[in-house]
Amino acid sequence: MAARPIIAARVEDRLNRVANRLLDSRGWQESILAFTGYGNSEQLRILARIVMRPSEDLGIVQAAQALLYRRGWRNFMNAAKVDARLWVVIDDTRIPVQADRGGYIDVRVRNPGLQPGWHNVRLEGDGGSSALAPVQVIGDDTTFGIVSDIDDTIITTLLPRPMLAAWNSFVLTEQARQAVPGMARLYQQLLTAHPGAPIVFVSTGSWNTYPMIQRFMTRHGIPRGAILFTDWGPTQTSWFRSGVDHKRRCLRELARDLPHISWLLVGDDGQHDPDLYAEFASLQPGHVRARAIRQLTPGEHTLAHGLPMEVASDARWQPDTAPEVRAPDGDGLAAQMNDLLAPGR
Repeated sequence: MAARPIIAARVEDRLNRVANRLLDSRGWQESILAFTGYGNSEQLRILARIVMRPSEDLGIVQAAQALLYRRGWRNFMNAAKVDARLWVVIDDTRIPVQADRGGYIDVRVRNPGLQPGWHNVRLEGDGGSSALAPVQVIGDDTTFGIVSDIDDTIITTLLPRPMLAAWNSFVLTEQARQAVPGMARLYQQLLTAHPGAPIVFVSTGSWNTYPMIQRFMTRHGIPRGAILFTDWGPTQTSWFRSGVDHKRRCLRELARDLPHISWLLVGDDGQHDPDLYAEFASLQPGHVRARAIRQLTPGEHTLAHGLPMEVASDARWQPDTAPEVRAPDGDGLAAQMNDLLAPGR
């Protein structure tokens, strides 16, 4: 018999159902938030969320202001639709899928013949809503890809100190976020040198920040790719989700879904990326080409940990393959990787 969900999950589920009834009575409508997925010649990974939103009653000026001057907390104002279903529509194929308790869709469906490149997959909800989910189909002959962290790797957020994280996530306007110098240029150069290669962003951030992160990447020239966030709410068995376990699971899934790709793993030394990447390179050496670690400044380390430098782990894995390079920005990392990642090596 399945174990009963913990009280936090039961309370959250109850509140979601009550909220759905209340919002429905006030005229809120079903809405599909489509996230960027990936796939291969055999299957596609579709990512989305079904939520309740107010009807479109904002004027043009108000809507423009909401988009251009949006504070972080607005990204979290969504209500999950309970027991939601939708259809994945690809040409004449219609595939029914069920959202999880948080309204999230994370499913793999058969690829009916989409060729390598970018495609838009149509999602249709039972409530009449629809959306287009971008999916990158990766060719079977592609052997290189990039996995990138987000916080303090491409965007400076000064995580994980709680007060600073809350200020950056909930208070600052989007235009106040700063990009890490040189990272967009590094990724553009690497993907130009490896046509058709994917970039996948793996982060412990919340799915609610997805629209903001997408706009940030567009403004700063970060190449588009699948984004794998997590839900910050309780699970069926625990009060809080483990960020390290989330990243570890994402790396395993990428190795399984795209077995022919050897990844460049890019992160920073502010949290667990060096240890996690070294562990993965030791356990899956055929799936890791190299590791690139962005070095935080002493000030950033102090804000993140209360110490002016990274504290090395005595238990850190030491992989025999997958060399590691470190630098404070993208240009420094690029200078060290020119020969390491040259095509044909």
